[in-house]
Amino acid sequence: MIKKNYKKDRSKNIFSVKKNKINYFFPLLAIFTVSIYMGFNLTSNTVQAEEIMVYKSPTCGCCNKWVTHLREEGFTVKTKDLGDMKSIKKTLGVKPEFQSCHTAKVGKYFIEGHVSASDVKRLLKEKSDIKGLSVPGMPMGSPGMEGHRKDNYNVVAIDKNNSATVYTRY
Repeated sequence: MIKKNYKKDRSKNIFSVKKNKINYFFPLLAIFTVSIYMGFNLTSNTVQAEEIMVYKSPTCGCCNKWVTHLREEGFTVKTKDLGDMKSIKKTLGVKPEFQSCHTAKVGKYFIEGHVSASDVKRLLKEKSDIKGLSVPGMPMGSPGMEGHRKDNYNVVAIDKNNSATVYTRY
């Protein structure tokens, strides 16, 4: 076996000092740039907002799926199982015609039913002057209600006078 003597060529070492010039500036700049990009990329799915408190029935599977949907979209979610959902809906001012199975509170807003996380993010970003958002009923294909079909449905914005306007159409 022939043993070769390999000399390290220090001129190609990016961390070497050559003629009092530090050659690691550009690699560090590259690492910094990638770190900034990764940082923005990692936080793009997170929401800088108050946590969402979800009130739900302990036996409702779609409520749990909706909570999972919110968490997957970067929200911090706390849950409270209630036997009587009517009282929290009344406390938050959710009228019967806008009700669904679960109710949430985020900041000054209520979120009623299977509202998409993207709509909640939009609401928090726009800081709309409304009471909350609602998906009345339990439409198939909405977040938490995925299944064999997908119904068309609306997310409605409820203003201070309890009037509804279409916020998003699905």
